[in-house]
Order: sequence, then C-alpha cells, then structure tokens
Amino acid sequence: MPMDKDRVKGAATRTGGKMKQAAGEMMGDTKMQTEGKMDQAKGKAQNAMGSAKDALKKK
Repeated sequence: MPMDKDRVKGAATRTGGKMKQAAGEMMGDTKMQTEGKMDQAKGKAQNAMGSAKDALKKK
C-alpha cells in the first residue's frame, strides 16, 4: 500500500528544513536556522497527519 501524500510531503519538508538549518549554522544566520527548525516541525506534523491517515485506511 502506498504512503499517504502528506507523509511524503512531510519528509521532504523536514529534509529541506534540516538543510536550511545547517546552511544557517554555516553562515551564522540565526534567522535561517530558526526557519529551518520551523520547517522541520512542520514536516513532522505533516508526517504525523499522513501516518494517521494511513492507519485509518488500514481499518
């Protein structure tokens, strides 16, 4: 059974957030670091939503 699209989007958002945070750390840009952390949190929430949808589909 394929994963819910929210899980895929969430994983991509988290990965982008990690990259943004790392870039911010390398450049000393605290705003970019914070944005990266926020993107990671958003991705985690999207992933959780997708997981819940997948669980409901199995029932």
